Amino acid sequence: QVQLVESGGGSVETGGSLRLSCAASGYSLNTGCMAWIRQGPGQKREGVTAMIEDKRPVHHNTVKGRFTISLDSSNNTLYLEMNSLKPEDTAVYYCAADPRREYCNTRLLLLDYTYWGQGTQVSVSS
Repeated sequence: QVQLVESGGGSVETGGSLRLSCAASGYSLNTGCMAWIRQGPGQKREGVTAMIEDKRPVHHNTVKGRFTISLDSSNNTLYLEMNSLKPEDTAVYYCAADPRREYCNTRLLLLDYTYWGQGTQVSVSS
């Protein structure tokens, strides 16, 4: 059984930083596409950033230069380093993964992933 478990969410002030983790079991994250998706209050889910091992990640325009996705294959954990946080970053953040290696960029736009975590809340106050 595949499980993705996020952690690291919390409440910070504008300009603060958080590091989210997504620990996977039952599936090797470096198999295919990996991503972080978020859903703000009253909003639809949107892709934040995605990667596949050994290729340059892609980012939503609103987080470029502030958020960094990375994978530690040794402990099968996906990370999202978030800096210069803004109130509009407030959302539930989900990690997602898919064994298909093709079209990782498109998959982020379509939110087309086989495996999803339960989400972790990030709240940024002004």
